[in-house]
Amino acid sequence: MSGLVLKLSPRERVLINGAVIENGERRSRLSIVTPQANILRLRDAIHPEEANTPVRRACYATQLVLSGDVSPEDARLQLLRRLEELSQVFTDPDSRSALARATEALLQDNHYQTLKSLRALLPREDRLLAHGSQ
Repeated sequence: MSGLVLKLSPRERVLINGAVIENGERRSRLSIVTPQANILRLRDAIHPEEANTPVRRACYATQLVLSGDVSPEDARLQLLRRLEELSQVFTDPDSRSALARATEALLQDNHYQTLKSLRALLPREDRLLAHGSQ
């Protein structure tokens, strides 16, 4: 059996194909075997008011696809533009690699991997913004 394995803490919530699922009192492990299932850990979700930087806005737009609020077709062009804009700022090899993974995942309609790759840029963006405000 292959696929995504979710390890959930007690009472942790996860969004799977638009349905919010809450774990019980004990830690548990779920194996997601359906390919292309839309999954989002709610503890990792970016809330609308937190989507206030370029990377966070790209993450949020990707989350909207995972939650079923926006169709993949409607989000694709916007996300590709955002990724292109980010590539103008993030020029180091690690960031370029994360952006390339995000772009490839997006083109394959793998929004979970797109989000995962974009989230890797959040600490770098935070450092850049902190440095720029000094």
